[in-house]
Amino acid sequence: MSTEPHILIVEDDREIRALMARLLKANEFRVSTASDGREMDRILADSRIDLVILDVMLPQEDGLSICRRLRAQRQIPIIMVSAKGEEVDRVIGLEIGADDYLVKPFAARELLARVRAVMRRTSGPAETMPADAAHIFRFHGWSLDALRRTLTDPAGARVSVTDGEFDLLRVLCQRPGRVLSRDQLIDLTQGRAAGPNERSIDILVVRLRRKIEADPQRPDFIKTVRSGGYMFTPDVEAS
Repeated sequence: MSTEPHILIVEDDREIRALMARLLKANEFRVSTASDGREMDRILADSRIDLVILDVMLPQEDGLSICRRLRAQRQIPIIMVSAKGEEVDRVIGLEIGADDYLVKPFAARELLARVRAVMRRTSGPAETMPADAAHIFRFHGWSLDALRRTLTDPAGARVSVTDGEFDLLRVLCQRPGRVLSRDQLIDLTQGRAAGPNERSIDILVVRLRRKIEADPQRPDFIKTVRSGGYMFTPDVEAS
C-alpha cells in the first residue's frame, strides 16, 4: 500500500496524459488517469484522491463544467490546465472553483511546483465524499449508523465492532455490488497517512464475517473476488 499523495489526471490527449503521469510518478506521487468526466467519476467513487489535474477542453462534458460540478460536491483541490491562456479564461477557471490554472505548454518543473503549492495550501482534513452524506445504511435487517458508529442486528441488538471493522463495513455499504481491491479498501478506510498492508484488510473481513454472516465459512454478504478483492452483495438502503 502506497502512502504517496494520489493525483488524478483528467486529460483526453493520451500523450500529454502519459507525460504528466510519468513525471508525477517519478516524483513520488501516486497517479490515476482518466480521459473524460465519466471515467473520472468512476475513479473518484472508489478511490481517495488528493488532487485533480483537470484539462479544460474535454469531450462531452468540458473541464469547466466538471470543475463546477466537483466543487459543488467535494472539497478536493483542482488544478486546471488549458491551451487557453487569455486572462479571461484563467479568471473563469479560478472563479468557478479551481485552486490554480496552468497554461499549456508548461514546463515539467512548473507543474510539479504548482501541484506541491496547491497541496500545501489545501492540506487539512480528508476530503468528504458525496456518499458520506448518507449516514444510515440498512441491509437484510441490519442497520449501520455512521454518525453514532453503531451496528444493529435484525433483532435490534447492538453488535460490538472495532473502529477498523466499522470503517470497513461503512465503505462496503457505500459501494454495494462493486468489486473493491484491497488497496482501494485501505485507501478508503484509512487514507494515505496510515501504513497498513493488505493482510490487515483480510483480517478485518474475517472478523466482520463472523459478526454479520449466518455462515462465515460460506459468506453471503462479503464475497471474495479472485484476483480482485471483495464485493458487498446485499441491496443497501442509504438515508
